[in-house]
Amino acid sequence: MTIDEDALAEAYNLGLEHEKAGRKSEAISYYLKCLDLDPDDHGGVEMRLASLGHAANPQKASSAYVATLFDQHADAFDDILVGQLGYDVPALIKKCLLEMDFNGPFDRKLDLGCGTGLAGEQVEEWCSELVAVDLAENMVTLAAERGCYDDLYIADVTSFLLESDEDPFHLIIAADVFPYLGDLTKFCAGLQRMLLPGGVFAFSTETQPMDCMQGREFCVGPHQRFAHAPTYIDACLEEAGIKISH
Repeated sequence: MTIDEDALAEAYNLGLEHEKAGRKSEAISYYLKCLDLDPDDHGGVEMRLASLGHAANPQKASSAYVATLFDQHADAFDDILVGQLGYDVPALIKKCLLEMDFNGPFDRKLDLGCGTGLAGEQVEEWCSELVAVDLAENMVTLAAERGCYDDLYIADVTSFLLESDEDPFHLIIAADVFPYLGDLTKFCAGLQRMLLPGGVFAFSTETQPMDCMQGREFCVGPHQRFAHAPTYIDACLEEAGIKISH
């Protein structure tokens, strides 16, 4: 399908303009037009519609949106996330692993949603073999330049867990992955498939206040990211045979 890029950009920008001005119904109208022009949703409009309360929560952020978002920001990713926003999830994960005495050595480690390789860099010394997966090709290119990975894949993380012919892993890390996944059922089924017995899964997640969650297992928050109820996270991991240690 050929996308009218100019018409899509105009509709998206008008949607943003109305949303920022508090004109909710006008914003929704333009976002719906975006979906008509671009059913694959490269702009993440479904997430915006859900955050505005117009649509039900999608099961996940569209693959087209995630790939586009991170491909566009790849070159400035570390500067924006670490330098400007103070992002330190990989360091926090390493700190937690050290506190739990889960610092290996691990024979095989999998970095899901690896981005530019910030998490791989944190645990490189603990692992004999590091494998990375990300949906954004530009991110994978930058991660390869760090030199800490043995294999890198361009793939959806859930599909990789469910379908990869790689051997299972002793350590799996998902730093800032859950905010782009709503329903975690398939992800956790894949996790059960690819994590060795006695292995460690380290991850980050977000939640929202009760008045935002409204009793839901997950929802799209005001910044177009998925928030999960802690009880839902616990239940999904328990179903996969994973016990929360920290």
